[in-house]
Amino acid sequence: MALLYGILMMSFIGFILMGIDKRKARKEQWRIPEKTLWLWAIIGGAPGMWPGMKAFHHKTKHKTFKFGLPILTIMWLLLLIYLS
Repeated sequence: MALLYGILMMSFIGFILMGIDKRKARKEQWRIPEKTLWLWAIIGGAPGMWPGMKAFHHKTKHKTFKFGLPILTIMWLLLLIYLS
């Protein structure tokens, strides 16, 4: 159960990170490094970052994000199912 809550929290923050980075991109300000976004996705934020990518139309042309976030999301969901 703790893992589920952790993934939900990480996903929520991941969604917010995608929105913040998109806003900063539009304003031509300092951006969140892609390495940071990927680290967040890997440690549990992918399930929130994927809808964030769609909602904010952010990183949608990057093939690594376009295919990587759905793959990571599926992996996290399978892990949650396996451990429950």
